[in-house]
Amino acid sequence: MLRNKSFVKRTRKGNIVRTVKEHYLRDDIICGCSECTHRVCKESTQPKPLSSAPRDSIKWSRHYVVPDTNALVNHIDIFERPIINNVIVLSTVLDELRGLSMPVYTRVRAILRDEERAWFVFSNEHHRETFIERNVDESPNDRNDRAIRTAVVWLTKHLAPLSITPVMVTNDEDNLRKASDVAACRMDELLSVYSEHPELPDMMGSVNITDRNADDVWSGYDEHLSPVQVQAGLKGGLLVQGTLQIAPYNYLEGSVYATLPDGTERRVLVVGRADMNRAVQGDKVAVQIWPKAQWRNAPSVALVDEDEDTVPSVAEEPKNQGSAKRVRRADGSAAKHRPDDKLDEPATLNDAKLGDGEPTGHVVGIIRRNWRSYCAFLDPNFAARGTRASNAPTTVSVLAMDRRIPKIKIRTRQADSLAGQRFVVALDSWPRESRYPHGHFVRALGSAGDKATETEVLLLEHDVPFQPFTQRVRDDLPVEGAGWTFDAERDQVAAGKRRDLRALDVCSIDPPGCTDIDDALHALRLPNGNFQVGVHIADVTNFVKPQTAMDTEAAYRSTTVYLVDRRIDMLPELLGTNLCSLMSNVDRLAFSCMWELDADANIVSAQFHKSVIHSKASLTYDEAQSRIDDPKQQDTITTSIRDLNMLAKKLRARRMEAGALTLSSPEVRFRLENDSQDPVDVELKALKETNALVEEFMLLANISVARKIYEHFPDAAMLRRHPEPPAQSFDSLQQALKPLGIQLETGSSLSLAQSLDRAILPNDPYFNNLLRILTTRCMMQAQYFCSGTLTPEEFRHYGLATSIYTHFTSPIRRYADVMVHRLLHAATDRDAGYASELTNKVAMAEQSNVLNHRHRMAQQAGRASVELYTSLFFKGKTVDEEGYVTQVLQNGFSVLIPSYGVEGIVYTSKGDTPALEYDKAAHSLVSSDSSVSIGLFHRVRVVLQVDDSPVSANVGSMRRKLLLQLVEPRVPGLSLTETELSTIRVTKPAQRSDSQIVDLVTNHPDKVQSI
Repeated sequence: MLRNKSFVKRTRKGNIVRTVKEHYLRDDIICGCSECTHRVCKESTQPKPLSSAPRDSIKWSRHYVVPDTNALVNHIDIFERPIINNVIVLSTVLDELRGLSMPVYTRVRAILRDEERAWFVFSNEHHRETFIERNVDESPNDRNDRAIRTAVVWLTKHLAPLSITPVMVTNDEDNLRKASDVAACRMDELLSVYSEHPELPDMMGSVNITDRNADDVWSGYDEHLSPVQVQAGLKGGLLVQGTLQIAPYNYLEGSVYATLPDGTERRVLVVGRADMNRAVQGDKVAVQIWPKAQWRNAPSVALVDEDEDTVPSVAEEPKNQGSAKRVRRADGSAAKHRPDDKLDEPATLNDAKLGDGEPTGHVVGIIRRNWRSYCAFLDPNFAARGTRASNAPTTVSVLAMDRRIPKIKIRTRQADSLAGQRFVVALDSWPRESRYPHGHFVRALGSAGDKATETEVLLLEHDVPFQPFTQRVRDDLPVEGAGWTFDAERDQVAAGKRRDLRALDVCSIDPPGCTDIDDALHALRLPNGNFQVGVHIADVTNFVKPQTAMDTEAAYRSTTVYLVDRRIDMLPELLGTNLCSLMSNVDRLAFSCMWELDADANIVSAQFHKSVIHSKASLTYDEAQSRIDDPKQQDTITTSIRDLNMLAKKLRARRMEAGALTLSSPEVRFRLENDSQDPVDVELKALKETNALVEEFMLLANISVARKIYEHFPDAAMLRRHPEPPAQSFDSLQQALKPLGIQLETGSSLSLAQSLDRAILPNDPYFNNLLRILTTRCMMQAQYFCSGTLTPEEFRHYGLATSIYTHFTSPIRRYADVMVHRLLHAATDRDAGYASELTNKVAMAEQSNVLNHRHRMAQQAGRASVELYTSLFFKGKTVDEEGYVTQVLQNGFSVLIPSYGVEGIVYTSKGDTPALEYDKAAHSLVSSDSSVSIGLFHRVRVVLQVDDSPVSANVGSMRRKLLLQLVEPRVPGLSLTETELSTIRVTKPAQRSDSQIVDLVTNHPDKVQSI
């Protein structure tokens, strides 16, 4: 049956056109039941995942669950539980979800793809008997609710011969009342059927939570401006917008990077809960900036892990004095926003009468929430008040593992059993009259301190997809499995589409233990005195085809994540460590970038083509370095490596002359005990010439490929940029360098590189490395982007001093490289077909955002894994070491320990009175008698240890933070005394043995069970 719907619309040119939309209604749509006896269902070959023997209950007997849109939006955490199966999702609901919440829509789609869950989409909008027209004066929401009820009525009649009842689930009272002719219930009624899972009611959204004491006269947070007011304020220059980032060392201090009314891009501080105004880490917010007289002039405060309610003096007024720092009017008076208020004009930013400092403001509206699920633990200070039944719901406070997230209030029946546990919670709401957001319990993870639990926590916290690959993804692997071999006909060598380079002396150079070998190299001396140099990259796209389940999963994961004890692969292991890995002595498919270089490493010509190679050696950096250094070795592989090293040095020198930066970060590796795999030592990674050799040619390949794909796809090339850092980022660093007679020239990357090279202290060989570490922290984050979304001037990669750059060389572990391989193939082979997304800059830009997020999270997850093992290493140890001050705060300072590559905070007071006071002029901490001053770059001596209190004793022990105590310089009331030192058992560093080195991936992580 064909139905036509016509409507008129205005085009961009102002013309009125009539559009006719055809809607086909069918009567051959199945119900999804595997044993349905209806003729249409019985004869259909479509998948029928619904069981003929679903869950039985006293009220509904055998039944299917039919949730409405609100049920899925509000309770998706419950529906994701495997126990909730045999669910019918109506197409009406699916369409509504797409418009209301893409994250929930994506999660529902993921469940529907899982055949074991027995979920089915019933296309009621295309069924002749269930489609309904919208009535006159009927809202779209009311029409959709009626469509859902109509579908359930039809399903009830259709399934009656099977004695199966479809049960509509909704929390909409009006919808429930109108569903009198079908089985319908609220979510809590449905959960009563699952009595064997008492945790499910805890997963419902928290309702009517109160967190105010009777004597608390706090009046609540400011009301948020409406979306219309926010947009008007942004357009009129009265507000700025940006993503709220909370300081990791002070959960009461946030900031957004925004363009100020004067056109400059700067960080805007938002200090205190009242001024954050219910915004959470990652939310996109609208901020009103205060006049300059109210900008902050002091550095940050570091907060110890403690109950937020006990630190009201930090950036907030006491509870009984009302909400702190309301939005300030131009005259400085406080004003509480109402929806009908007009925004005040901000003070003139260049007003000479106003003070200096960092721009500071107040959140007046939430543009987009960025809430997610959070790993958390029960507040150790919680104590159940009064008597209650063991399973009675109780309101408790939970603290997220991420210190930047505020305390969360939940209602739970599991308060007693959650003590000392890690679990997942989700946020539901944050009413203005509530000090803290409301949420609900999602699922338990395990005991705090258990290694497996803590690893799962860090993966969840950093949004790392780590579930096993589904069967649909594994079905896309070659049918030959590990027995796959190169075939000249199938792999198009015979057809001339792939070059046979197996005769070349190709080798790979990687860290020890590397199995996912992305790249290999070769160098060949030509008769004319030049060199043929090749970078050969694994041809992943030969196995990962566009728009397959494997490609979708790789795009979702975006990157391989490296932890201390494991690797979370982007691709199934068969590809990543076998068929795509360019291991030695086997034929492997590659995408080759080959140049002719002259003796000065200038490019004479460049070629790109699919190839097949046969690597002659898989070397570690040490092994390759040994070949370079040993004059007795004169084989072709060694000669090739020496030529590559010679050319790499010239390439590097030219990059340095152009302004490429050599920055630094403290990277560590663990030495593990051979039997238990417990870490017995931790050290900084050492870099050799061969590291630089590989790096130079990977950079050259990436730059060459970037130019090639941009030439052919100027609007849809996947590139990578590194924005120039704003000059203000270096202010604190410049101030600390003045007493040393050093100044960084930040006008360009070249001037910065040259000034870094000159910044040397003869009596401190580590100083230059430390300065480069701190300079790295002033940099902006490098980003993937689509070429069609920015101007060519914005393509520049500041750190590498190149006008264009991309990632081509690691497709096994980065999806960006997979996309670039497809672009390069299309650019070099006119017969190569390619998916439409390669020319869709909107889709490319969206994928760029995913890549940037996953890349950033992978880096942070890796650092968190190092912190986890650092805690394990220092457990039961007290180490006395020298360190350097890397940051000065109002009440403490950060210290980097070079010998371990770890960093922590020393707090400047042991009691109420600080032992050191902040000196703004010198940006340092000074003792009361001015005899001791501690500033950036100063050397200090500290004692390191891990809190050995019972794991649930306090917030600090639950987070297992490293503790640093000052030894030198001697500060009365702060430094450890000789008596205190004598009572501490200081552990000497373990003897280092080369046989004990195990880099990153360990063989027996399961033997380390507790931290």
